[in-house]
Order: sequence, then C-alpha cells, then structure tokens
Amino acid sequence: MNYIALAQTEKLRLAVGGLSHGHVGWVLSSMDRGDYEIVGIAESNRELAEKYANQFGFSMSLVYDDLAEMLEKTNPEAIAAFGNTFDHLKIVQEAAPRGIHVMVEKPLAVSLAHAREMEALAIKHGIHLLTNYETSWYPTNHRAKEILESGEFGEAVKIIVRDGHRGPKKIGVGPEFLDWLTDPKLNGGGALMDFGCYGANLMTWLTAGERPISVTAITQQLQPENNPKVEDDATIIVNYPDKQLIIQASWNWPIGRKDMEIYAEKGVIYADNRNQLRTRLAEGYDGFQEQVYNLPELPPPYPDPFLMLKAVVRRELELQNFDLYSLENNLLVMEILEAAKESAEKGKTVYFD
Repeated sequence: MNYIALAQTEKLRLAVGGLSHGHVGWVLSSMDRGDYEIVGIAESNRELAEKYANQFGFSMSLVYDDLAEMLEKTNPEAIAAFGNTFDHLKIVQEAAPRGIHVMVEKPLAVSLAHAREMEALAIKHGIHLLTNYETSWYPTNHRAKEILESGEFGEAVKIIVRDGHRGPKKIGVGPEFLDWLTDPKLNGGGALMDFGCYGANLMTWLTAGERPISVTAITQQLQPENNPKVEDDATIIVNYPDKQLIIQASWNWPIGRKDMEIYAEKGVIYADNRNQLRTRLAEGYDGFQEQVYNLPELPPPYPDPFLMLKAVVRRELELQNFDLYSLENNLLVMEILEAAKESAEKGKTVYFD
C-alpha cells in the first residue's frame, strides 16, 4: 500500500457503533493520543455504556440509544463498529447514505447476503468499508509474503493457517460479548466464523484475489456445555488450481494462537506469531537451512487500525487490490465462509462457479 505521510492534520471525527465487542477497549483507551476524537457512541445498553464511561473517562453525553440519531447529530467522518456482527449491515445502512465511512471488526458480515448488501451500499454512496483483523498488522505475515514473492522458495503449494484459543467462556470474555459471540444469528456461527475468517483473508491477500475451486469443511462441538448453540471447532480445506489452503479454526486450542505455515516448492515459511518468523530452505531429503527472525513492528499507519482508517478516509493512503482491509478481499472471505458452512451442514464439498 502507498502511504503518504502528511503534516499534522485535524483529528478524525469518529463514531463508535456498539460497545458489546470485547475489543472496544482499544478505541476507547486511545482517545487522547491525538489522531481521532470520538464524537458519538451508539449503545442501547445504558448499564454497559456507564461501565465503560467510568472505566475510560468519557461523558455519557456522547452516548445515544439510537444509531441514526447519533449519526445525524454528531456528523462523524467515519464509524467503527464494535457491536455484534449481525448489526454490521444496519450500521452500513445508516452510515453509507450519509457519506460516513465504516470500519467493522472481522468478519465483514454474518452472511454473504448481508455482505453483498453492504457492498452495494458502499459503492452506491462512495464510502470506504474496511474490515479489521489483528493479523493484518503482524509484521511476520507481511515478511512471509515478501519472501514468497521473492521467488527464493518457489511457488506456494500448501498453506496452513491456525487461529483460536480455549473458547470465549474459558478465556473469560465479558457477558455482553459472550452472549452474541455464541449466538448463531448474531455471529453467523461459532469458531468457523470467529477464527475461520483469518485464513481466508490471508490467503486471498497472498494470492491477489484468486478464487478457489472448492471448499470442504468439517465442524464439531467439543464443548456443548459452553457453546450449546454453535460449533466450536472447524477444519476447512480450500482448493485452488495449483495449491491448497487448510484453515484450522478452534475454540479448543489449549494455547491461544494465530500462526501461518507456507509450504513452497523449495522450503517452508513459518509465521509463528506476531513478531517471530522462521524459514527453512530444503537440503536433500530431510535437511534444511533455518533462519530465525524477530521482526520489529510495521511503520505507520500499521499496526494501528484507527490510524489506518484515518489515512484511508483522508486519502493519505490508497489500499492495494485485495488488501487485507479491502472490501473485495472480504467479500471473497465471506464466499469461502458461506461455502464452509454449507459444506459442514450437508457433509459434502461445495464447488465455486
């Protein structure tokens, strides 16, 4: 992506749509750093709003029960969605006709139908619609892509992406977050949606938007006592003409993880976590030369989604095609997730047109 560093600009007028997402503390805790100001918050749960107001020191005068009223009265440039995923569509329905740009937490939507309606509104009204993933600003993922594109390891043949943790209830997420994260309507599913989206997003970026041939998925419910309404484990095989993606999305990992392995013709690239990357260049049958990297954080506007949002809105940065944040990337992500849900439900492979 091309980032043009400009002189100090006015703060981004930012609204917040919902407070029930467990990551909302990030936007609330960073209000005083100078690049954006929160002009309004839409949240109907007054008790939840008051809890955060006391914790982060903002005035309850910022909080509106009604999303449309908040947008009309506060006139933000952009809104960051921090409610349930089902409400992403409603936020775009209200924001887009007012020319307000939108950033949602991953995934883009609960369904492909919602995603396509959001796309149509964004295009019609000329707004940016971004999707934020934690792994978008992992320096290891960006270095892995650079190494792969250098050609030293040859073409990728198999990519494995693993994401997840012990499960929302086991890691102690707040009740307002748990209520919708384990609800098939409000989250679109369970672990398949929550963590399956990462692998689809990364693969679409690595392949510059290549469409799969087919998707095969198996889901399980290994913690029925904690996740009674949704699956908590998913294995998704995404086939391409000359490569394969395996997504392992789970609320049953004993240790939280977000990692990627790229198996290429001449070696392997391991993005072990945010900052640690290893490469193994093959030698003979089972030998290899290993290099280990401890990578520094990426430069601005990474690794900060709100700085990224501001840069895009202010035209300081133009997203590349199928960028991790981009709408076209995340529409294909939704196609893959929708196919995975259908495959798991019907017990058969789903083929793309």
